[in-house]
Amino acid sequence: MSDVRVTPWQEGDVPAPPTELLAGMRGRRPGGELIGIDRVLLKSFPLAAGWNGLLGRVRAEFDLSLEYRELVMLRVAVLNKADFEWGVHYPAYLQAGGTDDKCEALKEPNAADSALFNKEERALLTLTDQSTKQVEVDAEVIEELKRLFGEQQTVEAVATVAAYNMVSRFLVALAV
Repeated sequence: MSDVRVTPWQEGDVPAPPTELLAGMRGRRPGGELIGIDRVLLKSFPLAAGWNGLLGRVRAEFDLSLEYRELVMLRVAVLNKADFEWGVHYPAYLQAGGTDDKCEALKEPNAADSALFNKEERALLTLTDQSTKQVEVDAEVIEELKRLFGEQQTVEAVATVAAYNMVSRFLVALAV
C-alpha cells in the first residue's frame, strides 16, 4: 500500500470510526484483519458503512453461487486492471470451486469464448464484458441469463458486475 494516493486509516487516528462499523468490517475479513481497501474506506465513515453493507451482501447473501460471483469479480478485475482486487478474489475463487486454468483463461480478451467455461459461465462472462466495457448489455444476454438462472439470480449477476466495477474503479483511482 505504499503508493496509495490517500493516507489509509490507522489505529489511533482521530476521529475514530464507530465501534460497530469497525466490528462489521472486521467481521467480513478472515481473521478480522482490515485490508488496504478497508483502511482507505475508513477515511469516510458513511462510505465505509454503506460499502460494508452492500459488498457484504453481494459476497455472502446472494443465491447466485459464490463460484459464479467470484468468476465475475475476477473478470472485472482483469478488465479494469485492478490487481489488488484480483489478489483478493483469486484465492476466494479457487476455494469456491474455480480452477487455475479458468483463472488464466479470464485474462484472455475473449474469455467468454473459452471451452473451459460451461454455458452458465460463458453467459456470465458475456454479461461482465458488455456491462464493464460498454455499460449497455444486449437484451439477448439478459434473456439467456434469465433462462439459465431465473430473474432473481440474473438481477444478482448484474448487481455483482456493477458492484465490482465500483470496487475496481475505487481501487484503481486511489492506487490501492
